[in-house]
Parts: sequence; C-alpha cells; structure tokens
Amino acid sequence: MSEEPTISALRAGDEVRGVYACVRKDRRRTRTGSPYLALELRDRTGSVPARAFRDADQLAGLFERGDIVRVIGRVERFRDELVVEVADIRRHGAGGESVPEAASEALTQAFLPVAYRDVDELDGFLEHLASEVYDRGYRSLLDALLGDAALRAEVRRAPCSRAGHHAYLGGLLEHTVAVATLARELCDLHRRLNSDLLLTAAIVHDIGRTREFTYMAEIGLSDEGRLLGHLVLGQQLLSERFAALGEALDQSRRLALLHCVMGHHGAAALPGGRFASAEALALYRLNALDAGVKGALEHGLGPPAEG
Repeated sequence: MSEEPTISALRAGDEVRGVYACVRKDRRRTRTGSPYLALELRDRTGSVPARAFRDADQLAGLFERGDIVRVIGRVERFRDELVVEVADIRRHGAGGESVPEAASEALTQAFLPVAYRDVDELDGFLEHLASEVYDRGYRSLLDALLGDAALRAEVRRAPCSRAGHHAYLGGLLEHTVAVATLARELCDLHRRLNSDLLLTAAIVHDIGRTREFTYMAEIGLSDEGRLLGHLVLGQQLLSERFAALGEALDQSRRLALLHCVMGHHGAAALPGGRFASAEALALYRLNALDAGVKGALEHGLGPPAEG
C-alpha cells in the first residue's frame, strides 16, 4: 500500500495516510447524542464518505469544507460501501510544514477533475480553427486573444460548468474546439453563412468562463461569476479587446459578434427576444448540440445540460 493511496485503490481494512480534498463537512449526532463529523473526501480518481467519531468537536476546528486535508484513518465497510473511519484530520500545511503558494495551487488542482483529451492537442486545434478566419478585423481580434499568455492559460484551465457539461479543468477548451469545428462544417454546408463571423463567435462565445470560476478543493464561482455570469463577463472581456484594437475592427463587426455571443444560450437574452442573424441562430444550436450530447454522455439522458 502506498503512503498516500488514491481513493479508487482503497479497500476495506486499508490504513489511510494521505492528502485529499474535503468536499463535504457536516456536524451530526449519533442516536445516543454523541457528536460526529460526516465527511466526503475526494481526489481525481473518485470520492469516499468518511466519519470522525472520536474528538469530533476538536477535529472540526482544524479544517473547513473546501480545504485540502491530511487524513489518518482506516477503511471499513458499512452497509455495503467503503467508509473511512477518521482518527485525525487537519488542513494540509497546518501541522508546521511549509507549503509555498505555487506548490499550494498545484496541490489544489491535483484534486480537481481534468479533461480526458490532451489539452496541448486541443490547443493546437484551436489555433488551426482560428487560422481559418480570413476577415482582417476578426482575425486581429483572435490573434490578440490567443496571443495573451495569461488569458490563454485560463482558457486551457477553465471548465464550462461546475456540475453540467464539461465540468472539469480543460472543459472550456474542449467545448470551444467542438463548437468551432461544428461551425466550420456547417459553413461548408450553408455557403451563405458568414463563416468568419460564425467561426469567430464559436471560438469566443464562452470566453467569459475564464473569469467565472475559482479553483480550490472544488471548482467554485468567483464574485464576478456569481454576480454577473459568463455572458456579461464575456461581453466585458471582448469590449476591452475592441477598445485596444481601435479601428482594426469596425462597429458593425463588433455588434454582429456580440449579438452572437450574447444569444448563444437562446434568443430570450436578446432585445426583442429574437435572433437578428442566421449566424447567431446557428451558434445557439451548435452550442446546445455539443452541450447536450456531452451532458448525455457524462450524466445520462436527463434534463438538458447546463450550457
């Protein structure tokens, strides 16, 4: 048994000494009235329920939900499922060891789900798709966005949602490449579509996701994400780029692009509740197609996936 076993490798009877993400922490009482902690521990391989009966009140003060925690305990079987009986649990780094900020961020992200596809490969596809935009104004915008190293890193890191489709690191990039690929194919079938507009809109439609999330033991919402949402954040980010581009991208192109981006979840978000271009309608349908199919593959054929 390794010193820090992955959750998927745990078996009944195993001793546990490892570092995990605590994604649930509830204070409860047994039938006799004694306090205990009901927990859920997670790493990239899965999650497992955990309980702390001994010194529950004392242990509760040593960590919070969302912390990376160091756990000592033993795996038991309870009602046909594995449960970690916790002897000691505390916030990682609280025992005197130093955790540098960069190492702490890397440690945190080690517990978040990640894309199945290779992110470098997806990044290459994104560049190729951008290279097929020939309008000088839209191409200048894409070059500026893809040339921003900090933004590019966020595009590679961000998910599309926290619990819906593509809810993992790299999910935004995977979804963007999928929607843009569908847009390119649609333009081959319908030559009257403005391919430069639709392909650019497909590439930037979820750019606001780069400001929507936080990354701790769980994927959370930033204040901007919680209060404004990714549509407004995307509009803000694009407007910042428009200002920097100046006359390289004229007003009519800016408005056509923003109309597509603001309507990619449906016409209800647009003035008058209707699409003003075939490209905006196409982006809405293509986004819903990829989100819906991906959601069905990940979560089954239930309600429509969060966009």
